Amino acid sequence: MRILLVEDDALLADGLARALGQSGYLVDVAGDGKTADTWLENETYDLAILDLGLPGLDGADVLQRLRARRQRVPVLILSAREALEERVRVLDLGADDYLVKPVALAELEARVRALIRRAQGAPDPAIRLGRLTLDTVGKRAWLDGEALDLTAREWAALEFLAQRVNRIVNKDQIMQALYSWEDEITPNAVEKFISRLRTKLEPAGIVIRTVRGLGYYLEKPHKADNAQV
Repeated sequence: MRILLVEDDALLADGLARALGQSGYLVDVAGDGKTADTWLENETYDLAILDLGLPGLDGADVLQRLRARRQRVPVLILSAREALEERVRVLDLGADDYLVKPVALAELEARVRALIRRAQGAPDPAIRLGRLTLDTVGKRAWLDGEALDLTAREWAALEFLAQRVNRIVNKDQIMQALYSWEDEITPNAVEKFISRLRTKLEPAGIVIRTVRGLGYYLEKPHKADNAQV
C-alpha cells in the first residue's frame, strides 16, 4: 500500500513516515502543497495524509484540486486546526476523515486501515482465495493454515495482486505500488520476486499468470480448491 504524506514539519513527517513504514506501508513525503498536487495528479496512491497549513499551496486547495480532477483517493486530514467550522468545511470539500494534532500513532494507523479498506470495498481485513488466507492488518499469510514465509516485498506484491484477482497489472503499476521515491527498482527485480512468490504459492494451487506484453494477474482459484479451505 502506497501513502502520500503531506507535512511541512520535517521532524514530524520523518517520525510518521518511519512509523507507517514499520507497519508495512510505502510512504512518499511531500513538504509543500504544490509538490503534493503534482504527485497526486501523476502518481497512484492508496491514501493521502494531508496537512492544511502548507507552504506554496494550502492543504484545502490541494484537496479541492484533487476532487475537481475526480480522483477518488481517500484523504485523511491531519491538522492542528481544531475549530469545528474548519473540520466541517474540509470534510465538505471532500476529505474522508479528520484528525487533530497531536495524534496517537495507534489511532492514526487505525484510521489509515479503515479508510483503505473502505476505499477497496473490503470491510473484512481477511482475504481468502482457495487455500490461501491473507490478513491485511497483521500483514501475514497462510496456506492451509500454515504460516507462509514471505519477505516484505513478496508480501506487498501478494497483497496487491490478491486485491485485484483476475485483473492484469503491469510492472509499472507494481513498481508504483510497492516502491517509494527513495527506492531504486528495475523491472527485472519485479520479475524476480514474482518468480519467488510463484514458487511458494503454486504447490497449493495459487497461480500467478503472466500475460506477455501486459503484465501479471493472480488467478482466482477454482471451486475445487476453495472446497479444501
